[in-house]
Amino acid sequence: MNTIDHPRSRPVIDFAYRYADMAHGSIGQVRRFTGEPYIVHATAVAHIIASVSTDFELISAAYLHDVDEDTPYSVHDINEAGFRFGIAQLVYEVTNPSKAHHGNRATRKAMDIAHLANATERGQTLKLADIIENCPSIIEHDPDFARTYIREKSAQLEVLHRGHPALYKKAKQIIDDYYSPVTVQTANHVVND
Repeated sequence: MNTIDHPRSRPVIDFAYRYADMAHGSIGQVRRFTGEPYIVHATAVAHIIASVSTDFELISAAYLHDVDEDTPYSVHDINEAGFRFGIAQLVYEVTNPSKAHHGNRATRKAMDIAHLANATERGQTLKLADIIENCPSIIEHDPDFARTYIREKSAQLEVLHRGHPALYKKAKQIIDDYYSPVTVQTANHVVND
């Protein structure tokens, strides 16, 4: 188990890890490019959060942040499992409300951004950690999709200004580096070859 060693709330954090591992594992979900168990991503997000905060609810929510979107388990299930309301609420704040029937990708992403704009400082901090963890992998392994993904993350950053300043700065740097002239030239070269 690779959870955060928290002085007072280790049992809650460990439970969040186990619950997320069970939820993602129940459908055999793995990371898209590496084939690693999906909990690797959730753990990395939790470690990013723990690098700037000792808030055990926020760390716990980091483990659980993709459960509602990606598994048969919902925010309601997380709440019913015995997690504090604050943990389920944080997961809700970063869960995309849009579904396929809501329209095309642009319409759905606009709906998701509006939802993030209403997230608390803690929720926005969690979303920033998710962006920081996901972007490098997508840029490296799927340059074609990265163009769309990074544009969408850039749009999200416009509403995530209440998140932790250090994480906001780091997420913005990842986006800015992607759009730097050297990166664009390299990406164009790869696409044109």
